[in-house]
Amino acid sequence: MSANARLRVLLGEATAIGPGKADLLDAVARTGSISGAARAMGMSYRRAWLLIDTMNKCFQAPLVETNAGGKGGGGARVTDLGRDVLARYRAMEEKARTAVGDDLDAFQALLADESPESSA
Repeated sequence: MSANARLRVLLGEATAIGPGKADLLDAVARTGSISGAARAMGMSYRRAWLLIDTMNKCFQAPLVETNAGGKGGGGARVTDLGRDVLARYRAMEEKARTAVGDDLDAFQALLADESPESSA
């Protein structure tokens, strides 16, 4: 089992974006809907909607816009700001991985061979 570091950007106590929210934005972009993104990620629609709502409230404008359902069905799209935030977040993730790589390798040597969760 290997150690890893995960980047979260906070606004006060709220996580504006982190690994899960970034993956959710990717899933919305791929599927064109919140429900499709939720299914793809194995989470409830409500959970996905709440995460998107939090992201939308943490930024100056929405990262995801929705269209009401109806005859043609609803949908969702990642906005230009959402794509920009996602690209910047992914770049920050890569920089963080590079910056802590050697330290994380050294830290790995101090950890047990398996996670307590995997042995329960």
